[in-house]
Amino acid sequence: MEELVAKALSLINLVEYQEGSVVSRTLVDKKVGTVTLFAFDKGQGLSEHAAPYDALVYLLDGEGEITISGKTLRAKAGEMVIMPANQPHALKATDRLKMLLVMVRS
Repeated sequence: MEELVAKALSLINLVEYQEGSVVSRTLVDKKVGTVTLFAFDKGQGLSEHAAPYDALVYLLDGEGEITISGKTLRAKAGEMVIMPANQPHALKATDRLKMLLVMVRS
């Protein structure tokens, strides 16, 4: 993480797509929360799960479907979705997708 501190960096270039895979890179990992970059190849995703923390997803590139408590919504680059704590959620990349995930532990 030290190579990222006190620099102006392009988020979208800090993680690369890999065919048929989900790639993640943790940028911040603190007691109060985490910041993680993801790159999803088309069709890849995260299966339904719940977390005890609120989370914010900001899409940097591509498009995807995010399902929260059974309700599916589409999001694209430049949009964000807040996922409330303790609500089941899942994500699927309908196109290649890069996103920033911010989890707030409190």
